[in-house]
Amino acid sequence: MCGIAGIYHLPTPKPVDPLRVERMCDAMVHRGPDGGGVWTAPGVGLGHRRLSIIDVAGSPQPMASSDGRAMLVFNGEIYNYRELRQELRGLGAEFRTDGDSEVILAAWQRWGPDCLPRLHGMFAFAIYDTAERTLFLARDRLGVKPLFYARLSDGSVAFASELKGLTAHPLLRREVDPLAVEDYLAWGYVPDHRSFLAGVQKLPAGHSLLLRHGQPLPAPRQWWDVSFAERRQGRASDLEAELLHLLRQAVTSRMVSDVPLGAFLSGGVDSSAVVALMAEASRDPVKTCSIGFDVGALDETGYARQVADRFHTAHSARTVASDDFEHVDLLAAMFDEPFADASALPTWRVCQLARETVTVALSGDGADEAFAGYRRQRFQWGEDRLRAVVPQGLRGPLFGALGAIYPKADWAPRPLRARSTLLSLAATSEAGYARSVGMLAPELRQTLYSPEFLRLRGDYRAEAMFEQTMRAAPARSALDRAQYADLKFWLPGDILTKVDRTSMAVSLEAREPLLDHRLIEFAASLPENLRIRGGEGKWLLKKTMRRYLPDDILFRQKQGFVTPIAQWFRGPLAESARAIGSSAALARTGWFDAGRIGAMADAHITGRSDHSRLLWQLLMLDRALARLGIAA
Repeated sequence: MCGIAGIYHLPTPKPVDPLRVERMCDAMVHRGPDGGGVWTAPGVGLGHRRLSIIDVAGSPQPMASSDGRAMLVFNGEIYNYRELRQELRGLGAEFRTDGDSEVILAAWQRWGPDCLPRLHGMFAFAIYDTAERTLFLARDRLGVKPLFYARLSDGSVAFASELKGLTAHPLLRREVDPLAVEDYLAWGYVPDHRSFLAGVQKLPAGHSLLLRHGQPLPAPRQWWDVSFAERRQGRASDLEAELLHLLRQAVTSRMVSDVPLGAFLSGGVDSSAVVALMAEASRDPVKTCSIGFDVGALDETGYARQVADRFHTAHSARTVASDDFEHVDLLAAMFDEPFADASALPTWRVCQLARETVTVALSGDGADEAFAGYRRQRFQWGEDRLRAVVPQGLRGPLFGALGAIYPKADWAPRPLRARSTLLSLAATSEAGYARSVGMLAPELRQTLYSPEFLRLRGDYRAEAMFEQTMRAAPARSALDRAQYADLKFWLPGDILTKVDRTSMAVSLEAREPLLDHRLIEFAASLPENLRIRGGEGKWLLKKTMRRYLPDDILFRQKQGFVTPIAQWFRGPLAESARAIGSSAALARTGWFDAGRIGAMADAHITGRSDHSRLLWQLLMLDRALARLGIAA
């Protein structure tokens, strides 16, 4: 796992200052504390920071191909590199190292951009062809590894693994894109189709980009997509056997490492499944770790301990307390862009704990998106059955009116909180699901913005891109479209961003076996009744894992990595909540109605409403602005 950066002069191959590339890499030293390097040639500069995982003593980067024609910088892991190396040797390739970096170079030289489907793993890399003078950028199928790029005022294109790598370049403008603020308020993160800074782009998951001197900056080219359009046939028992084979293959392929390896263990279905299969494949006890909370109702360490005892792992646990809020500035620094998924705090903490004993940790991320494990997906599945029988002309006015007058009862038991369901049913399938995924609904955002920000935003609506993703999905049903949008929009923007930044902040490599693309493609082809049955999501996955895990792990209510910020803002952090609306960086923007925010903070502190997510969003936005030194 590493950090990469580079500069490519698009108009003409004029010299690149190696010190600029070095500074970009140094801004990401946490991604690669074990070494670094810079290489330049007319028109191009490549830089690398290395965290040694495979071929620890060899494989320095930037790396040249055996004939010197191509130069590579690479972030990630290729899990089938040994098989590919054997195939390429049979085709005449020669290798000097034992790592996966040289395999990418040889595959590129043999197949060009068509090498990408042959690579199984997580990656973002850049290859410069010295003969063609082209720069090729590529990102893995699901967006596990990030890649930012921007066109600069001198005509060059700069790229880096993190935004802080780009901001180290003196020519990058630090101007906020107001549409990114709208996106952030809607989702709690800045999705991959946009960046917090105007002019910066993120290479989308499953896309590549080929740059050539004297030509315009091209649009990214998609090289992989997942399809929900086909359905597997056959008996459930046969599909269960195939799923188990794919799970074992995904886990064991990610256990290859020349440094200590372990796993995150929350006690939920997904991480427990990964640990069970690791224990099956390992001769030694698996090293596991978990994080608990000082709010008992949210603490899952007991379940994690149950799984650890079952598989005799070397387990460690730690508690996150309310005073961990003091680390909010560190969180803002990790993400650069505002990021409001509060589970980033415990995720960072569990990464810290893991890094005390291992350099690589396997996680359980991805199964909810692939196998329909989220509650919102099950609701979407049910709501669309109602949409199918009640015409939109009747649903819209009826449920819209009911939703408008129904109280927002945050204090009430979950079954009585019907307002969001009514508003979802009033909308189209796509708009309803976007509402369930989002953090702040459009009507609430409207009340927070100042007249000046409303002018800047214009008629842009954050949900439009999500809804378009659903409508364009290669899919057969509403559930398919919801899962597709989760995989393409939510997963890279929220979940994978969170895991990448928090793990890399402590120089830990996180691997996601449940995001093996063969497993994802298999899950997308399952009939709906093998994904959801009897109100249970991930039905076939849970059935498959019953040979390893007890029912009280498999079928207990999903909790997730919840952080008790609502309680924190009503207790030791109440004064911080009151100050958010008038905090310096946020107030200077003029984007928000400070009085409205203050009233919502008071309502939260007194327990009349739950505005903890909004307060956290605004706090992280304020810290991101301050961190980047941005004037609105």
